[in-house]
Amino acid sequence: EYINGWGITTATDIALAWLLARIIFGPCHPAVNFLLLLAVVDDGIGLAIIAIFYPDPLNPVEPIWLILVAIAMAIAFNLRRRAVLSYWPYVLICGFISWLGMYSAHLHPALSLIFIVPFLPSAGESLPNHSAHGVDDAVCCSTLSKFEEQVSPFVDFGLLFFGLTNAGVEFAAISNLTWIILIAIVLGKTLGISLFTYIALLLQFKLPEGMNKRDVLMAGLIGGMGLTVALFVAGAAFVDPILQG
Repeated sequence: EYINGWGITTATDIALAWLLARIIFGPCHPAVNFLLLLAVVDDGIGLAIIAIFYPDPLNPVEPIWLILVAIAMAIAFNLRRRAVLSYWPYVLICGFISWLGMYSAHLHPALSLIFIVPFLPSAGESLPNHSAHGVDDAVCCSTLSKFEEQVSPFVDFGLLFFGLTNAGVEFAAISNLTWIILIAIVLGKTLGISLFTYIALLLQFKLPEGMNKRDVLMAGLIGGMGLTVALFVAGAAFVDPILQG
């Protein structure tokens, strides 16, 4: 029964990791951005784990509907090639089609925009054939930045209520599962992040300038802090309220 909770330790809480990293490394240290990127990808993987490995048993997954997600990605790619700089067509058209595909496939629809956001033009990026579509070279393609800035207040508002509703999580009991998760977070997450970073270095990737291997070890330790997605996984993995606590 404990094994079903293997996904709990996969996620990193972005807000807590960011706050602790700024305290330990300082606000301008490159390890802060390294950890933020790690946490974003980590939470994305955590949500994917919920959708794939913790589906609703009453509604089995129907992969055929993922064709709609592929169609949404194709439309987003075409919008990008046409130098569409407003994020609204990406979100309303592609996002809705992707959401419909995920919902119909009985996968978590919260993942819908994960497949669309990578197609949003980012700041300073040169789009294919952008001059042919009347976009001046001096125009800063900051669609992704605008989307982040304008959506952020609504996301923060939602996270506030999520924090309030989950603030009453209690420790129902301290069992072997408690120690297993603690060891997995402290030891497993630290070693995992450090090991894969070392593998990346062997593959000729580079750490951010000003960051060393000791910083990677500390970032791995901080990366073990999970809250939001970890609670989602715990709720999906365990039916018994005692195990959830």
